[in-house]
Amino acid sequence: RSSDGSLNNVGGTEGHSLGLYGDPTVRARHAEVASVYRRGHVLPGPAQGFSVEFGALMSSSVDQSPSAAHSSSRRLPRGRLGAYLALTKPRVIELLLVTTAPVMVLAERGIPNLWLVLFTLIGGSLSAASANAFNSYIDRDIDKDMSRTSSRPLVTGEISERQALVFAWSMGIASVGLLWWATNALAALLSLAAILFYVFIYTLWLKRRSEQNIIWGGIAGCFPVLIGWAAVTGELSWEAWILFAVVFLWTPAHYWPLSMRYREDYSGVNVPMLAVVREAREVSVQVILYAWATVVMSLLLIPVAPMGPLYWFAALAGGGWFLYESHRLYARAVRGERDLRAMKVFHSSISYLTLLFLAVGVDPLLALIPGLPGY
Repeated sequence: RSSDGSLNNVGGTEGHSLGLYGDPTVRARHAEVASVYRRGHVLPGPAQGFSVEFGALMSSSVDQSPSAAHSSSRRLPRGRLGAYLALTKPRVIELLLVTTAPVMVLAERGIPNLWLVLFTLIGGSLSAASANAFNSYIDRDIDKDMSRTSSRPLVTGEISERQALVFAWSMGIASVGLLWWATNALAALLSLAAILFYVFIYTLWLKRRSEQNIIWGGIAGCFPVLIGWAAVTGELSWEAWILFAVVFLWTPAHYWPLSMRYREDYSGVNVPMLAVVREAREVSVQVILYAWATVVMSLLLIPVAPMGPLYWFAALAGGGWFLYESHRLYARAVRGERDLRAMKVFHSSISYLTLLFLAVGVDPLLALIPGLPGY
């Protein structure tokens, strides 16, 4: 840092510093960045290429692993469309869609009408986008103080509170309307129930009050299974409820390791995640119990559906991997290791659920092949 407050040699080499920062415009820009950093203010908006709170970004980099921090430093500025997309939490939506389309194939016992699949996936995406946007609006006061959420568009100011609310309501109305028109009333009402449950039961009631927030609040994430089944059949049968229970039991085992990783974040904003109010050893025991319950529930689908060898393999092999990582987390907690590597369980749980539901969708198609062994 030079005496005038500008940042020199940011790239890490003298040649880079002399070549790039010798330009007066660039040097002036970096002097502005340095000044903003000292004040902890928000950098100029998207038109200048910066839209995040610099102080929050720096604290996020400290809390993250080196690779995550490096990734954050390379994050490109997003435009208005990107900000709205971020408001929907697209990675969450991706996982929800993974549990919708395969269920539709199982309900049809073949390939459903592709228009029906398309409209159901769009309606489900709009439903999740609405719920996530409402969640971001309600939690904007704590998101700014958590490194994991400090770059969300309502925190950075890329989207105003009014814009977020209008967007959330619009997505919700569009979801219910589209599903009612393109599928049936049951699927549309299930979409509405998912939004209401996530907003009122989880976000407004349980999240900041109960250590069981994820257990019961996670029900909202189970609705895509029911929506997909209802869109095809117009009813809810045992197969749908078993898969609903699989996602319900999977959610705590999936999310608690994440809350262990960001324990300080949740503690700092007084959100009583289990990892905040209980010791790591006790949390890891609960992860194991829910992981075992998830795998056992997934096996119940075999006689009920019934399912063939591909699903058996996915349920047993994927479930075994999920259980293995869960037990390793417990072992590290018992030994008192400082780095529990809880995110290994988090990532393995995503891979497991994806593999399981892919098998849910592919297995019924294999059953259509005449003479295929095991089907």
